[in-house]
Amino acid sequence: MAGAGSVPVPPGGAPSGPQVPPRPLDPIDRSIMRLLQADGRASIRSVAEQVHVSRANAYARINRLIDDGVIRGFTARVNHERAGQGASAYITLKIVQNSWRTVREQLRELPGAAHIALVSGDFDVLLLVHTPDNRTLRELVLTRLQAIPEVLSTRTLLVFEETDLLDPGPAGGPALTEEEAAGPTAK
Repeated sequence: MAGAGSVPVPPGGAPSGPQVPPRPLDPIDRSIMRLLQADGRASIRSVAEQVHVSRANAYARINRLIDDGVIRGFTARVNHERAGQGASAYITLKIVQNSWRTVREQLRELPGAAHIALVSGDFDVLLLVHTPDNRTLRELVLTRLQAIPEVLSTRTLLVFEETDLLDPGPAGGPALTEEEAAGPTAK
């Protein structure tokens, strides 16, 4: 985090203990989440000003979102091309029934694996990878993925261009909707 007055850093890992049903989020909570997604280093003061609540209220809301497991952490958004990972692909996998946990652990070890999801439909797993180039991507698919015994088949979808929906853009940050701006100033 940025220093004094920055948003609190959540403890690592998933919350322990019994799962509590999710608490409903109001428009101010949603605005806070959007702001922190766009800039996880934003100060409490900045967040409070942008959602029109006191610093104490913003601090309490952020801590509640962390404690409730809504906010799982703060991270950097990386430009993969600038970081030397210019080839990206979504790879679909069909896997042996009931092998999800085993396959997931092996996929976590892949270099460049960014997102793994168990999904429904024509395939079982959706994997997002970032590699330096297409040659490395080909090797990853042909020698690493297809060597996993539980993987029955793969299909690779090259990413030609991406749009980061969390990017604040030239305006400098996500704007509040009219409903959010008209919301209560304290709760």
